[in-house]
Amino acid sequence: MAERRPPADLALESALQLPPGSVIVGIDEVGRGAWAGPMVVGAVAVTWPLRSAPHGVADSKLLSPPRRRSMLVPIREWATATSTGWVSAEECDDLGMTEATAIAAFRALGGLGLTTQLSVVIVDGVVNPFAHRDELDAFGKPAVVTKAKADRTSALVAAASIVAKVTRDDHMVAIDPSFPAYGFASNKGYPSPEHRCALLGYGLTSEHRRSWRFREEWVIGGPR
Repeated sequence: MAERRPPADLALESALQLPPGSVIVGIDEVGRGAWAGPMVVGAVAVTWPLRSAPHGVADSKLLSPPRRRSMLVPIREWATATSTGWVSAEECDDLGMTEATAIAAFRALGGLGLTTQLSVVIVDGVVNPFAHRDELDAFGKPAVVTKAKADRTSALVAAASIVAKVTRDDHMVAIDPSFPAYGFASNKGYPSPEHRCALLGYGLTSEHRRSWRFREEWVIGGPR
């Protein structure tokens, strides 16, 4: 996969001009559009004053799998803390994607294990998943900054996307032997010819989003 775009930087984070010791968190989700598997939100926290981001950090979608994996150690050495929050396919069905994203984001923030209250959370996209939610009070009522394509411009959010992507991909590879017909190790639960054919022949697995419209066209057999 070509890496044609310039790497993300800390311009957005630096513009915040926070007091020393302030904690900033970038979050990003992976797997929202998949047909199977969990949705995973990555969270990466850094402390002001900022240190230079790892060289080459970029949106996970723009990096090859080996490059993404090679970034994990530099990201963890740079960050104050990293974490992921998961919601299962069943939760995606039961809660709807908006609520499921919020739940995964809160789980990711809680997984950071920080005793210091958060100052700012930067979210990829224009929707604030924390809006009108008292649960954010437990983290110090941080300001929430939303920015479209932040995973391509903000080093912090890009790092979160890498953590989430590698974590979710590893999970899909791990469950592949339990569902060999579906090709989860290669397609990671997204549409592919192998995945579509397996749905036509075998139906849904316990890892599939059962409320999604792809069922109308591609699922003939009953659930496994």
